[in-house]
Amino acid sequence: MVNLKSAVEIEKIAASGRIVGAILAAIGQQVKPGISTDDLDQIARQMIEEAGGTPSFLGYGDPPFPAAICTSVDDEIVHGIPDKTRILREGSLVSVDVGVYLNGYHADAARTFAVGTISRELEDLIAVTRACFWIACQQAIPGKRTGDLSAAVQKHAEDHGYGVVRELTGHGIGQNLHEEPDLPNYGRAGHGMRLEPGLVIAMEPMINLGTRRVRMKQDGWTIVTADGQASAHYENTLVVTDIGPRILTLEPGEEEAWSD
Repeated sequence: MVNLKSAVEIEKIAASGRIVGAILAAIGQQVKPGISTDDLDQIARQMIEEAGGTPSFLGYGDPPFPAAICTSVDDEIVHGIPDKTRILREGSLVSVDVGVYLNGYHADAARTFAVGTISRELEDLIAVTRACFWIACQQAIPGKRTGDLSAAVQKHAEDHGYGVVRELTGHGIGQNLHEEPDLPNYGRAGHGMRLEPGLVIAMEPMINLGTRRVRMKQDGWTIVTADGQASAHYENTLVVTDIGPRILTLEPGEEEAWSD
């Protein structure tokens, strides 16, 4: 069942979202060669604690996720587990996914960061993945359907020759981290649930440099590309309103971007 959110609920999600955005900004400033993915996790834990929230991901699922954030490096698509021994290297990518639970409501967002200087190929992958979100976001208005968002992500990614992950989706969010509806990154325009004001969703393009195929590592969490090529991830929590989408997880000072 899809639960549309009241104005009060939306502001509670927005409060969680401001923490998420601040964490992503802080982590982005610290991503550099030589830092460990556990170092990034510790930054998030401290900021969440100081804000009075709790990490949405810590202890989630079966097996319980063991960290506050997900840190997915290079061919890791999502759900990478932070580790003191995982040292970031020059030329790599790291996707950081953050969820915060505050006053009974979750918010969730992700960014992919360059580690030092990266290749033009990887720069383009990050840019197209980000653009997939913002192009699809233009469809997040009352009367449109979830398939309109999904199709927009798929078209932009595939027009650039990339693989669109199908096994993982965006999702509704609120009192629970994952709520209905599911929001795939592929689909047919004009199909799916009709969007209404008060719908809060986490839309998250996951785009592969090579094929769309994926596999899971033995840790039971980390999803990687089947061909070993890089992947990028860009996510925000947003709410559908009468005047268009409102993004609830922007970084401080970050502007909404409506084109690529």
